[in-house]
Amino acid sequence: MRQRLTSLAFAASLVLAATSAFAASNLPPPDAAAGRVTGARDYRIGPDDTLDINVFQIAELTRTVHVDSGGRILLPLLGSVPASGLTPDQLSVEIAEALKKSYMKDPQVTVAVKEAQSQRVTVDGAVIQPGVYPLSGRTTLIQAVSLAKGPDPKLANVRQVAIFRTVGGTRRSALYDLSQIRTGKTEDPEVYGNDIIVVDTSGSKSFFQNFSGGFGLLGMLFRPF
Repeated sequence: MRQRLTSLAFAASLVLAATSAFAASNLPPPDAAAGRVTGARDYRIGPDDTLDINVFQIAELTRTVHVDSGGRILLPLLGSVPASGLTPDQLSVEIAEALKKSYMKDPQVTVAVKEAQSQRVTVDGAVIQPGVYPLSGRTTLIQAVSLAKGPDPKLANVRQVAIFRTVGGTRRSALYDLSQIRTGKTEDPEVYGNDIIVVDTSGSKSFFQNFSGGFGLLGMLFRPF
């Protein structure tokens, strides 16, 4: 119960911090600086990501590398190479050009994101395993909740799931109905790095009923489970 109350308290703080609430269809994408994960080719590499570097027929240069906190990777022959902010294809070109200048005539370089730790989504509330999860490609709300092992079958109110997002420097939020999404009646929205998703708890006066103020959840924190 302590873990659940901690999770709900965290959700309460998010609601109290939210400055504006939107209808589900009106929640805009995040600021460009927050990064958008639409697919492997469009993904922007960031610190703490893990990359697979493959240089065709050059085993010494084919390896798995870690992007450091400064957004750089370390490669044989080339040393420290900037990677943060580039797509995998762009980094492939940068490495190939650097190798071409001094070492090879026509290097064939492929970069793939093995672990996308820089783009993460927080899933909290009435889910089986609340936590922070990496996004490795385009991810929808249903998929993000699944990362947390799905809604808690005893506690979750899947008709009220919130996404919190920073847009234009302002915390914004919107409600979604997972049951409507699952039946195809409502579109499954895309989630982005730094989004926070909170699944409501059933059988209580939810804070989502007072969504902009967040007062309903304060009473729910002390409700016995």
